[in-house]
Amino acid sequence: MADDSRQTGHMGILDDRAVVITGAGRGLGRAYAEHVAASGAAVVVNDIDSEFADQVVRGIRQSGGRAVASGESVADPDQAGELIERCITEFGKIDGLVNNAAIGHHAHPWEDDPARIREVLEVNALGSMYCGVAAIKRMHRQGHGVIVNTASGSLLGQGMAAAYSASKGAIASMTYSWAADLAPHGIRVNAISPIAWTRLMRADPKADLRGKESQTPEKIAPLVTYLLSDLSDGITGQLIRFLGEELHIVRQSAIKQPVLRRDHWGVEDLAEAFAGELADAFEPPPSARWSITM
Repeated sequence: MADDSRQTGHMGILDDRAVVITGAGRGLGRAYAEHVAASGAAVVVNDIDSEFADQVVRGIRQSGGRAVASGESVADPDQAGELIERCITEFGKIDGLVNNAAIGHHAHPWEDDPARIREVLEVNALGSMYCGVAAIKRMHRQGHGVIVNTASGSLLGQGMAAAYSASKGAIASMTYSWAADLAPHGIRVNAISPIAWTRLMRADPKADLRGKESQTPEKIAPLVTYLLSDLSDGITGQLIRFLGEELHIVRQSAIKQPVLRRDHWGVEDLAEAFAGELADAFEPPPSARWSITM
């Protein structure tokens, strides 16, 4: 079990907190669950592959932590609600939700499969929304709570991954919207965009894995613990990029200057504007700004 919190003197930073982590049977989710538990939180370890969730729970308990396993599917709204209620039943409340569960999919657009597209969006985007809405209802009654969503650099538009990219773009927008609505009610919502050596990264045909072995999920976990803790009080509506060694905030979408105004826009007027005053405002093509993420 990861034990960074004890080694760095932050043991107990999440004492008396109850947290749900989805997709926590392996990879990043497992590292989050172990780190959060080592920091004092009681954890609902959710994974549709329930045997992996059980293994994580056993490890946490053997290390003296508190945890229960959950095999609900986040893509089913009823099961997502049951997952949140499990936290209430077991630990009396829900202080934090980490929406980590996700699946990947890679295909050329002309070869894509509608059924697989739907599955990716249902798990990644709708699953996060279903769990979030269920948790928010409880957090709203309590007057406090923290949600950590999982976005990705893919929201910029990853080649051969339109469904995955769309799902992560939706999560970023969802984060900003919830943060605006919930700030007056004591609920903070942020998203992280992590890179770590996981099954999802290894399955990406465009991933450059050279030298990435050191980018383990355990390096990412302290960020999640930090965002769930009172140390990050006041931070909400942010998309945070973390590579284990590099940490930065991702700029939100915004209107670029100049803003051109005319009473009437004809086709020729538009052509003149795009060739002239707007020419310097174009964003670089995706191939020029894409770097592999998960």
